[in-house]
Amino acid sequence: MSLGDAAHLAGKNIVVTGAGNGIGRAIALACAAEGANVVVADYGVSIDGSNPSSDVADAVVSEIAGIGGTAIAVAGDVSEMAVGQRIVDAAVDNWGTVDGVVCVAGIVRERMLFNMSEEEFDQVVGVHLKGHFTLYKAASAVMRKQETGGSLIGFTSGAFVASTAQANYSAAKGGIVSLTRSAAFALKKYGINANCIAPAATTRMSENVPFEIEAGSPEAIAPLAVWLMSDMARDVTAQIYTCTGKRIAVWNQPLEIRHMWADDGEAFTVEGDCQQAPGHHRRRGDADVCRPGSAHEGDGRGPVIDRGE
Repeated sequence: MSLGDAAHLAGKNIVVTGAGNGIGRAIALACAAEGANVVVADYGVSIDGSNPSSDVADAVVSEIAGIGGTAIAVAGDVSEMAVGQRIVDAAVDNWGTVDGVVCVAGIVRERMLFNMSEEEFDQVVGVHLKGHFTLYKAASAVMRKQETGGSLIGFTSGAFVASTAQANYSAAKGGIVSLTRSAAFALKKYGINANCIAPAATTRMSENVPFEIEAGSPEAIAPLAVWLMSDMARDVTAQIYTCTGKRIAVWNQPLEIRHMWADDGEAFTVEGDCQQAPGHHRRRGDADVCRPGSAHEGDGRGPVIDRGE
């Protein structure tokens, strides 16, 4: 990889969390190759959140320097408000502004719901969901003040695909979708867009996924993130994208698909009405699995329930 001729992010200052490995690293390198100055933010932990180190962030900064780009490393736990602020401040202090934030940092603490500890739940939700909030808050304050707009990108794999031992992860990712859509509507008047990417890529965090996924390389995900931060996508906001490297899809926003009405002056009854409620006829057996990458085309119904028989 080298500095590209197109330089779609020339002059922009971009923050990427989780930039020491996998998708975050690929995006940081791609942003630098497209002309951006990059804050490489990574705590350097293993996938369960242990053993922090600044080595991985420093290594990516060296890679970016090797292609002629400009980057600085910041190590810290993104679930801490002060760290989120420090990461954004690094861009402002060094280059004057921040134009984009990509939140990829994450950990996994797998456990069946009935065995999951409060600590395991809080840690995963903290790094993923709160880790988006700390960066969104700090960056949007700067973007609003500088009056030049900007871009926020959340990463939401697991928001729509349930995994057996990842209630904490799925809850956090679902929250990121709502947080990002709320940010999109609140910040649009300031020229700040906010979108989600639900990637499927082969990384160290995907090694233990209990079913086959349609996955590309981390590098195959990066162009979508670059495009969303470029001037070409200034009017794109509140969208949720799936990207596998070979396929990019955009999700429908949540929609009612069926409804029923009570008779005038009457209340719903448990047996007479609620028994007939929309969706009651759908039964999901123990073998039901939500498969990523499979969706009803064009009808807004979301993931297909694919029985594992």
